[in-house]
Amino acid sequence: MTRAAKKIKRRFYAPVANFIGMTLESAERGRSVVSLKAKCHHENSVGTVHGGILCDLSDAAMGYAFESILPQERRGVTVEFKINFLRPACAGDQLCAKAWILSHGKSMYYLECEIRNAKRDLIAKAACTCKILSVRKVV
Repeated sequence: MTRAAKKIKRRFYAPVANFIGMTLESAERGRSVVSLKAKCHHENSVGTVHGGILCDLSDAAMGYAFESILPQERRGVTVEFKINFLRPACAGDQLCAKAWILSHGKSMYYLECEIRNAKRDLIAKAACTCKILSVRKVV
């Protein structure tokens, strides 16, 4: 894990990442990489990795990419999320989610993410829109 990724992980700790088994590999300058070794408990009833797990993996990767550009005093949220499942993943697969900021305005950011297996097959492609929250001063 890069130094920048460690800083982001401390600042934006998400218990669900540990619960699912995701690992933040890197996050800086609007890009991130999150990995997951798929296990039996990630499977759905037909024996492939559940779509919700792939959603979590891509959402985490895009979230870390977005958070990597936020100033210390700011926070952000996902306001829209979309994913296409392109081929199945199974228990035992090493999955890698790579995310990046594609476009942005003053407070809205559009990100994309690709999830690939160790053979570099494209498993899923996701996109989201994130918003920087306004800072409220507590008196």
